[in-house]
Amino acid sequence: MKIDILSLFPEMFAGPLHQSIVGKALEKELLQVDITNYRDFTESRQHHVDDYPYGGGAGMLLQAQPIFAALDQVQQNSGDLGRVILLDPAGRQFNQAVATELAKEQHLTFICGHYEGYDERIRTQVTDEISLGDYVLTGGELGAMVIIDATVRLLPGVLGNTASAGDDSFSTGLLEYPQYTRPAVYRGLKVPDVLLSGNHQKIAQWRAYESLKRTYQRRPDLLAGLKLTAQQQAWLRIIKQQSGI
Repeated sequence: MKIDILSLFPEMFAGPLHQSIVGKALEKELLQVDITNYRDFTESRQHHVDDYPYGGGAGMLLQAQPIFAALDQVQQNSGDLGRVILLDPAGRQFNQAVATELAKEQHLTFICGHYEGYDERIRTQVTDEISLGDYVLTGGELGAMVIIDATVRLLPGVLGNTASAGDDSFSTGLLEYPQYTRPAVYRGLKVPDVLLSGNHQKIAQWRAYESLKRTYQRRPDLLAGLKLTAQQQAWLRIIKQQSGI
């Protein structure tokens, strides 16, 4: 995958993009990342990339000219822009399904904004507007890092264990089941016997049940959009009875 990032603060990406899973993806050449400082493309003598909004109002807006020029340069260098993602509070909320969708692409371009907002004409250049949630960050850099991390780990060959991503919370629509490691008993707290049994069928059943139980207890809203199997529906009735509902 090729990722281009348009940012006023390229140095913010130096640490996160060269550590852990994303760093390994770069080392394996499964990922290429280029960062463009769009301040380098401003036509302003003072190197400004923002200006006051027409009609008045609080704050400054990111100008269209530096972004358009930077995108032109990226397209010239790469041959295309791929999916152009604008980090914006008005965008659709990012989740695991969106990460899975983006992981199928060969080229992603991120526009990281600052100030009060964007000149509306910038939106004509994007294919996706994405938000991390209902809050406002100082800039789009942190949001881009989160999206890149969640997306890159889904690329083939990035994770050491190919089954890891499939077991993640939200990948199946449910939260992940509880997990344990050695020792089997620590400070009187025991690992469930079924996990020590060696019976893989029972272990798989226990994990499926506990995944459903944890989702119901902690994120019941996730169940609303899921089509549960007959077995899951039966388990859910048991879980609700045990919860006194």
